[in-house]
Amino acid sequence: MPTAEDAAIQGPASKPGGNADERRRYDLLLAGLDLLDQGLAVFDSVPQLVAWNKAFLRLLDFPETMVRVGTPFEDFVRYNAERGEYGEGEYESQVAARMAAVRAFQPHYTERVRPNGEVLAIRGVPIPNLGFVSLWTDITEQRRYEALIHKQNSELELRVKARTRELEEANSRLAGANAEIDQIAGALRRSESRLRLIMDSIPALIAYVDAEQRYQFANRGYAEWFGLAAGDIVGRSIEEVFGTEIYREIRDHLERAYAGEAVTYEYTRSTEEGRSVYARSVVVPEIGSDGRVLGAFVLSIDITEQKASQAALIQAQKMEAVGQLTGGLAHDFNNLLTIIIGNLSGLQEQIPTGAERAGEYVAPALDAARRGAELIKRLLTFSRRQALEPSAVEIGALVQNMTQLLMRSLTESIEIQTRLPTARLYAMVDPHQLENALLNLAINARDAMPGGGTLSISVSERHIGENLSRMTEIPEGDYVQIDVSDTGCGIDPTLLPRVFEPFVTTKAFGAGSGLGLSMVYGFVRQSGGNIRILSTPGSGTNVRFVLPKAEAPSPSPAPAARPRQRAAGGRLVLLVEDEAEIRRIVRLQLGELGYPVIEAANGVDARQMLEDVDEIGLLISDVVMPGGVGGRELLAFARQQRPDLPVLLITGFAGDAATIPEAPVLRKPFDRDALSAALDALETRSENAPS
Repeated sequence: MPTAEDAAIQGPASKPGGNADERRRYDLLLAGLDLLDQGLAVFDSVPQLVAWNKAFLRLLDFPETMVRVGTPFEDFVRYNAERGEYGEGEYESQVAARMAAVRAFQPHYTERVRPNGEVLAIRGVPIPNLGFVSLWTDITEQRRYEALIHKQNSELELRVKARTRELEEANSRLAGANAEIDQIAGALRRSESRLRLIMDSIPALIAYVDAEQRYQFANRGYAEWFGLAAGDIVGRSIEEVFGTEIYREIRDHLERAYAGEAVTYEYTRSTEEGRSVYARSVVVPEIGSDGRVLGAFVLSIDITEQKASQAALIQAQKMEAVGQLTGGLAHDFNNLLTIIIGNLSGLQEQIPTGAERAGEYVAPALDAARRGAELIKRLLTFSRRQALEPSAVEIGALVQNMTQLLMRSLTESIEIQTRLPTARLYAMVDPHQLENALLNLAINARDAMPGGGTLSISVSERHIGENLSRMTEIPEGDYVQIDVSDTGCGIDPTLLPRVFEPFVTTKAFGAGSGLGLSMVYGFVRQSGGNIRILSTPGSGTNVRFVLPKAEAPSPSPAPAARPRQRAAGGRLVLLVEDEAEIRRIVRLQLGELGYPVIEAANGVDARQMLEDVDEIGLLISDVVMPGGVGGRELLAFARQQRPDLPVLLITGFAGDAATIPEAPVLRKPFDRDALSAALDALETRSENAPS
């Protein structure tokens, strides 16, 4: 990385002698800058190019003939404009706009997408009274960071060896040049001061340690990483700065570095506020001409946000796996519950009147099976992927129904209290997302009360007036207020303003993604409400949010009375189901409803029956069956062969996978009444279909 002053002292008679340490440190720091993945360029106040590193040419694709000391900043802007780097538009205007901005230079950060698709993060920092430094970072291929850093390690080692040899040769040639040493030393001091300013402006952690593992140099970012001033870190040992515990973790890596090997490692430390931060460090030894290790260069990168993103991705993948597993298990459980509920319902009807003893066994079992079906539906609510629509929801009833699920999600040491209004309060909200929000808040409260405590959920009506409306950024009107409070450890005041940001969490990595509260915030805001958190360390947390109040929905008309049994001679039903027990139960239910039935255990046999048996007047088929022919395929075949044939599909799956627009779908488990209602709707649909 050449500079103007460096170019002015290249004559053989102007090499440093007595100040060899200063010269060596200066040149080594220049070489260290070439290690950065970021492109770096320093411009003076004209502005003209003063210094740069190799990444500057590589990232911005400037020709080498153009990059030299004294190149005007406008030349680079014009070159970029002419080749379309700034997008469409008249390039003279683009040049003028950027030159106007640089003349009124302010610290800034921006991102630019290059025509080749690369995304560059650009940061500009002024150097008081001298000019400014610009840093370009390629954030397109962030995940290839380790591969690039290994390559840079090898290049750095070669540069250090070459520079060391040059310095040793220069020292032997420049002995006795005392008259020029003072002038050169002054220039070096000025250059070192400028270089120090540049190094402190770079958003990277850079240091140099000697053979005794004591710091001889550290830029401002490196010192601040450990909560120190740059002047306080020089002279200290690595163990003093890192602390004994962390030093034990990295000691093996340092021993390898001082044995002559470039090493890369990661470590974590706790800040004074108790927050864990992560860094990745590269240590490259400086080796003398005699093969001894003279010290080591250290280049560190703060990877705390990267670690948080990785943890969030892992958590999201786990949640995706849970959703898929829940859907599969729900199918099997629904099949089992169909058999259980069908048999118990049939048995209940067969019990003679007055046989109370037998009824005492059957009724609870049937009730438990139905509760199991409701529990499966509730679990599927938390894993379904389709968008859900808001509706007028009675909030008190929803909270009451959620209590049983929350009791299973929390520990026994946590007491749940609810304060619900006597009058029904309705809110216009997506009920499934509201349940998810309450579950998220309850789990957060559980984690804040590891030793137990009280979780309170209250529902009340709230009017938002004009003044409060402006503060909360929601319209005036009536709302339903929900308060979720705990008696836990509370939230640190420094973290409280950021709790709704994604990935912000006080939990250890892997224990939470930091997405729960941000999802709750997004849901509440999208629903037309607002949310706020009050918390005191040691005294618990209160989460309060409001949702738009809604009118009670109009009652649905009572269904017309249906005969419990149809007259004989109904349509001949082809029942297709691969589970024999389910097939038996549905056949019995159809028989009780007055339908004659023929059966098929798979789609292949059913397709043949549809071709051979003209008397079939109704097709009932499971959606998913082995053999390559399921309900969808059978439906398509029936529509092609017999377009007027009514078709009812049954399934144990839920969500989009069980939605088929071409035919009604009855979800398992179901009893005879549910089957009868589905058949009535199918009959009505067939009668109203255009001929």
